[in-house]
Amino acid sequence: FRYYQNVCTQSYSTVWWDWPRWQREIDWMALNGINLPLAFNGQEALWQQVYMSLGLSKKELEEFFTGPAFLAWNRMGNLFEWAGPLPQSWHIKQLSLQTELGCLSALQSKILDRMRAFGMIPVLPAFAGIVPHGLAHLFPQANVTKLGPWSHFNCSYSCASVLDPRDPLFQRIGSLFLSQVVKEFGTDHIYNTDTFNEMIPSSSDPTYLASVSHAIFTTMTSVDARAVWLMQGWMFVNNPEFWKPPQVQALVRGVPLGRMIVLDLFADSVPMFPHTQSFYGQPFIWCMLHNFGGNTGLFGAVERINSGPFEALHFPNSTLVGLGVAPEGIGQNPVVYELMTEMAWRQEPVNLSEWASLYAARRYGSQEASLPAAWQLLFRSVYNCTIPGYKSHNHSPLVRRPSLKMHTDVWYDPADVYKAWMLLFSVASSMVSVETFRYDLVDVTRQVIELLTTEYYKEIRDTFQAQKLPDLLQARGVLVYGLLPDLDKLLSSDVHFLLGAWLEQARSLAVDKQEAQLYEVNARNQITLWGPDGNILDYANKQWAGLVQDYYLQRWDLFVSTLVGCLERGQPFSQDAFNQAVLQVEKDFVYNHIKYPAQPSVDTYTVARLIFLRYYPDIRKRMMRE
Repeated sequence: FRYYQNVCTQSYSTVWWDWPRWQREIDWMALNGINLPLAFNGQEALWQQVYMSLGLSKKELEEFFTGPAFLAWNRMGNLFEWAGPLPQSWHIKQLSLQTELGCLSALQSKILDRMRAFGMIPVLPAFAGIVPHGLAHLFPQANVTKLGPWSHFNCSYSCASVLDPRDPLFQRIGSLFLSQVVKEFGTDHIYNTDTFNEMIPSSSDPTYLASVSHAIFTTMTSVDARAVWLMQGWMFVNNPEFWKPPQVQALVRGVPLGRMIVLDLFADSVPMFPHTQSFYGQPFIWCMLHNFGGNTGLFGAVERINSGPFEALHFPNSTLVGLGVAPEGIGQNPVVYELMTEMAWRQEPVNLSEWASLYAARRYGSQEASLPAAWQLLFRSVYNCTIPGYKSHNHSPLVRRPSLKMHTDVWYDPADVYKAWMLLFSVASSMVSVETFRYDLVDVTRQVIELLTTEYYKEIRDTFQAQKLPDLLQARGVLVYGLLPDLDKLLSSDVHFLLGAWLEQARSLAVDKQEAQLYEVNARNQITLWGPDGNILDYANKQWAGLVQDYYLQRWDLFVSTLVGCLERGQPFSQDAFNQAVLQVEKDFVYNHIKYPAQPSVDTYTVARLIFLRYYPDIRKRMMRE
């Protein structure tokens, strides 16, 4: 198997896609050998029909479904109602799916037809036990447990109602839903559902856990006798305190051997197969998770990607049945995905230095010596994180709420990125017409500015703590009036780095102005506050034109202005007071109604050259000092 996607990808990346964009992605899957992709679109239309047939009201369902940008966490039972209500037009035009499919269900049919035409096995959704709160009132005898809050949300938007899989109502709802799935979409017999995703089960008793997985699987086979359960193994990584060997073994062995496939989801950093005796005999897929939140930023763990699959293959009594690519968000670091998808066809690790050189030749169609040299530098540094258990959230000060205690460490030598940037720029005038080169020039230059932002942040922090007002003002000038505006201008030169493109996609799915506003707020909130009050603040941060200028830069301006005011008045800096003030800046961005360009507005080479001439001398001095 060659698996693709993550349940979160549906919200962080594909949520606003139309059919042409899906068609392009499925073609990419085929070109890269993917044969086991998730196919989750349109399921809310089916859930609406199932729950209304059981007696739930439209209002109760409006309080259950989230807005479109957060449906991934609604499906996993983490989040409810937030950024909703989910408009009727999102899933159905008329209640009878048999006579007229809703726009997303129709989209799902196109997606499935295309996947199957290439011989892929689409993975369809099944029932995990998450139910609307109103179900407990309709069925008071049902064994429904209300769980605690998820992440930094309270019970206003979380605290799932979970129907015990051993309850007869679970079998009824699960079979109703899966019957609808098979009826509307056909089946290739593999289904995904994730019980207890980032949630703690009500009991750690192995007997209970085995009975839960057995009941879920029985519900599947009551509809499809050939059903295979594909399960994400994220919970084993996320909560190892609960999921000890007896608990893991009980859950996976509650299903007959060979009828469950476990996704070792974070195997590129925290593989679970060595700690579970190859998932106690159940087949598993070695996955590269790689990206969290769809963050922008160069990152990779190429040594792990190059060796990990073969370690899994040769593990004693290995039950490895494939490799997977499971990022939370896509549209970044294409080199990592090219390397990972290639591993499925390899019998042993590659020479990474040679591979990087060949990649440069393939990507640009050029034999310029600077290009492979640049990629070799990137492969030995920013693309080679070797820190055990490292999660690739972008913690750069650039994209995080400012404070005096920010994360400034990186896993690589910045000098390697600076040198790679210099090599790319040295051939930019002749290569910038090549689309792939232009993208990489923007992306590497963006990474350089991210690094420089960290350096100027440290100067701002240190000069404030040393009470050196002139030096603080100077560092502020470079960051707020130079570096960040220059970054925004650079990003505005390439369509892949535009906030306006993301927002336009969201609005394009609406049927009226009210829906367009709802979808745009969904799109803006997800990449900034991630909740009503910054509940998962900046988790899905992006470096996009418009977002840098009107969100990140505004926060930095307020932060440094606050520090300057503190020195002028002889007062200490209060993080709590700043957080209250900056929260309003963040909320203002979500609702500012500014229309951002969805097409590039400046020339990449012109801006890249300006940035190189303006900042390379400073970088060279810093490199010489170090």
